[in-house]
Amino acid sequence: MGSDFASQNKEAYMIIGTTKELKNHEYRVGLTPDNVLSYVNDGHTVYVETHAGEGAGFSDEMYAEAGAIILDTPQEVFAKADMIVKVKEPEACEYDLLREGQILYTYLHLAPNPELTNALIERGVKAVAFETITDAEGNLPCLRPMSQIAGRLSIQEGAKYLEKNFGGRGILLGGVPGVERGKIVIIGGGIAGTYAAKAAVGIDAQVTLLDVNLNRLSYLEDVFGASVTTLYSTEANIRKCLAEADLVIGSVLIPGGKTPKLIRKEHLSLMKKGAVIVDIAIDQGGCCESSHVTTHTDPVFIEEGVVHYCVGNMPGAVPHTSTIALANATFKYGRMIAKYGLEEAVKRDAGLANGVNIYNHKCTNKNVADSLNLEYTNLFEVVA
Repeated sequence: MGSDFASQNKEAYMIIGTTKELKNHEYRVGLTPDNVLSYVNDGHTVYVETHAGEGAGFSDEMYAEAGAIILDTPQEVFAKADMIVKVKEPEACEYDLLREGQILYTYLHLAPNPELTNALIERGVKAVAFETITDAEGNLPCLRPMSQIAGRLSIQEGAKYLEKNFGGRGILLGGVPGVERGKIVIIGGGIAGTYAAKAAVGIDAQVTLLDVNLNRLSYLEDVFGASVTTLYSTEANIRKCLAEADLVIGSVLIPGGKTPKLIRKEHLSLMKKGAVIVDIAIDQGGCCESSHVTTHTDPVFIEEGVVHYCVGNMPGAVPHTSTIALANATFKYGRMIAKYGLEEAVKRDAGLANGVNIYNHKCTNKNVADSLNLEYTNLFEVVA
C-alpha cells in the first residue's frame, strides 16, 4: 500500500478515495475534479464513488477526465484507499468500512460524539479533523470557509423561519419606512458570528453582538462602526438581549471541545413568542441547552414558543459554493499528507499535527479527551 512506501521514502505514493456523503441532504463532496487532477499529477491514485460529486455540480465524467478511477460502491473505495477524504464525519453504517492505519481526513466534531470517537479508537484509524488544524497564527483555516458560509446562512434561514407560517413572529428583519426593524442578537464574535453580522447589517436589521474577548469586540467595532452594537458577554447582558431579540444566532466555538450552554432552558421564557434561535454551534453540541440536531428535511422545532433551527450541516444547502470553498482550504494539508505520509507531514507542520484527533488507538486532542473523559496522549509520543 502507499502508506508502507511512505515509511521508506521522503515522498510517498498514496491511494486516495472519496465517497458520497450520507448525512441528510448533504451534497458536498470531499474532493473536486481540480483536486483529483493535482493528486494524479503528483503521482497518486484517486478513487471516487460514482455520483459522489453530482450534488455539488461535479459529474463522474469530470472526475474521470481529471484522472480519477470511478468505483460503484463506497465499500470498494474504503477497501482500496490509504486516505479517505470526506466532508462530514462517518455515519454509523460506515464505521465497519474503516480499517487499522487508514487515514480519515474530514470534519469530525468528536466532542459531542462518543460513539464515533470510540469507533475510531477501536479500529485504529488515523483521524485528522479539519476543524482543529491550525495555521501559524493559531487560526482554524479549514473551519473558516464553512464558518463564513454558516454565518451568512444563519441570517438567511433565521429570516425565513421568522415568517408566520413557520411559527415565527411574522417579522421582516429589515423593516420598511414607518415600521421598526427587527433585532438580531449574535452570541460569539468569531468567524461565523462576524459573517452573520455582515449579512445582518446588509439587510438593515438592528444588530447586537456579544463576546468575551475585548480585543475582538474592538476589532468588530472598527469593522462595523455604528451598524453593530458590541457588548461584553455576561449573564445579565445575555438575558437582556434575549428578551429583546427577534432572531438569536449562537456562534460560540471551543476548538475541538463541547460548546458551553450560554442559552439555558430557563432563558426561553424571557424571549418573545415566535422568536428564532439559529444554533450554528450545534456540530459541537450547541450553545443553547434546548437545542438538538435537526436536518435539512426537518430543520426546526418549537420549544416554549421559540423556534429552534439546529441543522448540523448548514453549508450542505449550498454545496457547489461550499465544496469549492472547503477544498480551497483543505487540499493544501491533504496534499502534504499524501506527499510525505501523515507521520512525516505532522513533523513538518505543527498546525496539521493539531488536526490529528485519534492516532494508533489513542485520543491525541486534549479538548476532545477532556470533553469525553478520555485519556489524552500527546501525538508525538506515539508517532514513529
